[in-house]
Amino acid sequence: MPTTTGAAATRTPSLSASPSPSAAESVRRVPILWLALLATPVAAANNATVLILDDMGRALGISTAGASWLVTVFALALAIATPLIATLVRRRGTRTALWLSAAFVAVGTAVVATSPWLPLTLAGRAGQAAGGAGMVAIAMNLAGTARRMGVISAGSGILGAVGPLLGERLTDGLSWRAALAVVLVTLLAVPAVSRHTTRVPAAEGRFDARGAVLLAVLSSSLVLLPSNPLPALAAAVVTGVLLSLHIRRRPDGYVPAAALRSRLFRSSVLMALALSASYFTLLFAIPRLVADRAGWSTGSVATGQMAAMITGSLLTLVFAAVAARLGRTRVRAILLVVGALAATAAVFAHNAIILFAAIGFAVFSATGVNATQSMIAASAVPDFQRPTGIGLFQLAYLMGGALGPALATMLVLG
Repeated sequence: MPTTTGAAATRTPSLSASPSPSAAESVRRVPILWLALLATPVAAANNATVLILDDMGRALGISTAGASWLVTVFALALAIATPLIATLVRRRGTRTALWLSAAFVAVGTAVVATSPWLPLTLAGRAGQAAGGAGMVAIAMNLAGTARRMGVISAGSGILGAVGPLLGERLTDGLSWRAALAVVLVTLLAVPAVSRHTTRVPAAEGRFDARGAVLLAVLSSSLVLLPSNPLPALAAAVVTGVLLSLHIRRRPDGYVPAAALRSRLFRSSVLMALALSASYFTLLFAIPRLVADRAGWSTGSVATGQMAAMITGSLLTLVFAAVAARLGRTRVRAILLVVGALAATAAVFAHNAIILFAAIGFAVFSATGVNATQSMIAASAVPDFQRPTGIGLFQLAYLMGGALGPALATMLVLG
């Protein structure tokens, strides 16, 4: 995408914007299949818990709602760690961030596989998520074009579609702990991606630790709104005010003021948050709705949902390829309309096929917004802050992943 410094920072980006020189070099050097393998297992790891909440609860001696914290913590840690890893990429280079992320995945999975206590298991799950966040942030940063981001987003949708059934099969055949270990597949891509990266000198200037902490607290407060509305709202308001004041003092800090001034950045982030939250809510709610309203068995629900989600993900691949020709306004209209249809169908439909169509529409709108709007968000900041722009966009998208299980528990599962 074009360099955006000074007055150029306010230039309206297009979906077909070309990558910056550094990004273009990454596009030529890193094969997209390696980037997809790096990022997509994270979606499978997140969604592997959809059908096994009851099994996890029984094994740990807690309720299904209690077990859902293993999902919420994973998604929340994934969201919070994404801009942190993006900042690490900018300051220390891709290779350092890549191997640190791999270490988090390995250690976190080891803890999840052996921990007999819920608090320690939650810590391991957070470690897995921190590493997974790095994989996603690095892959999206190295993608460089909407078409290549479309491949990653569609791949994540497909692996996410397989995740629930894969988690159920691993739980039946081995253990629910094996289902939570599927994120290890991402490590297969680390050596190949590392070979295509170079060490870079440390970036100048201090790391904006205060901005990072304030954004993490604000994100956590917003995610906790469904389960603890009053304390979470109070924390969100106070933290939001403090973060606003901090951004005025450090406009080039952890949250760049240039991004917040951009109407396109703000609208892209809000779209990502809304459509992602809708998708992840339906991801957990649809199986229960199909079972309750249509009387389908768990295995049949898993198969039907997987087919619908794979279809929606494949449509994203096609959509991302033609998005530049459709234009930004039309692309956004399509995504918002399809997302609204998904939510409406979930509320009112009693037919299983329509409910499966709802989750297919939802995954299309969520992965579609990830593939197309992330480029716009990245174009809203100066070129040297491109990883930060993508990281903040991914934060909003992944916050939807953290909100979804909580909303589904409150509306359907509870």
